[in-house]
Amino acid sequence: MILRNPNFIAILILLIATSIISDSLMAQKDSMKSHQVLFFPVLTRSIETDWSFGVASSSTFRFSKKDTASRTSNFQALVLYSLKKQFVAAINGAQYFNNEKFILNEQMSYSSFPDKFWGLGKYSKDIDEESYNFKQYYIYLHLMRHLGNNIYFGLLFEAQKLLEIDYKKGGLFDQQQVAGRTPYKIAGLGLSLTYDNRNNAFAPDKGYFAQLYFNNFNSFIGSDYAYTNIVIDLRKFLSFNQKNVLALQTYSYTNLGKEVPLRSLATLGGMGSMRGYYDGRFRDRQQLVFQAEWRHSFNKRFGAVGFGNFGDVGKNITDFSFSDLKYTYGAGIRYAINKSEKLNLRVDYGIGPGKNRGFYFQLGEAF
Repeated sequence: MILRNPNFIAILILLIATSIISDSLMAQKDSMKSHQVLFFPVLTRSIETDWSFGVASSSTFRFSKKDTASRTSNFQALVLYSLKKQFVAAINGAQYFNNEKFILNEQMSYSSFPDKFWGLGKYSKDIDEESYNFKQYYIYLHLMRHLGNNIYFGLLFEAQKLLEIDYKKGGLFDQQQVAGRTPYKIAGLGLSLTYDNRNNAFAPDKGYFAQLYFNNFNSFIGSDYAYTNIVIDLRKFLSFNQKNVLALQTYSYTNLGKEVPLRSLATLGGMGSMRGYYDGRFRDRQQLVFQAEWRHSFNKRFGAVGFGNFGDVGKNITDFSFSDLKYTYGAGIRYAINKSEKLNLRVDYGIGPGKNRGFYFQLGEAF
């Protein structure tokens, strides 16, 4: 269905041409080149933004040509403006230092974003939808030290400053006394423990990723709210042959504390998890999600996936029940804009119960 959209076809052709020309020129210049940069116009789509357009850059590199054991480092920068008048400027990446003795992950962004809110809890109703606007800065830094045997110990820093928020007075935000409905700032320091033997940074076809981290937000480092965030992220990638991969993920997000501000609450849905639900359709202190994706490669450029997810949000661990779990499923296509590093452009269509469904046109895999 989406291939009939002329705007989509135009940008897809442009991305194909850009990546083919870039690959060709780089191969001619230096077949052993350790630093590659791609610049391209971007057209994306998600349930939250509708169509967005902008400019993106992806840089892949190695700190040393002699270091063949480390995975390829990357930086990605993106500036987007959506048809819903949403503006996002973001930088993210992962740097693998020599022999992966250290790994640095970072995310930095500025957002000016009209959004939606249905209230707190897993039983919020479609008819309760309210619109609100916010502007914020966000920083996330995660430095990990290799301890041996693919095990990493890490230090975390996370900060967010909500500059403005505009919502319906007397509506759900006030009725439920949602923390963070006025401008605020948070800052947190934490620790992590990670096991990671995946064979690729963008689209692994084998290996495990298991991470536990907690982040404590407190007034002594400038946070307006005091709470602790605990995340468990478990992934497994199974390669059945050169063309078929099964990707699995279990993800748990928990907040402990008296008050947790709006933009730090767990949200169900989005481009990376429970595709088909609006990101934030359900919102509470905790989240638990399971997802599986079958990835098939037709050749080095094109591929297809099928995926299924189920999960929920809750105020406490006792709120989770198998009988209440929400679900989505869907399929998508893949196009490698960088064949050697497996950096994919993805188009997914997620389907959930009722009216929860939609397209995602993004750079990089969901997980």
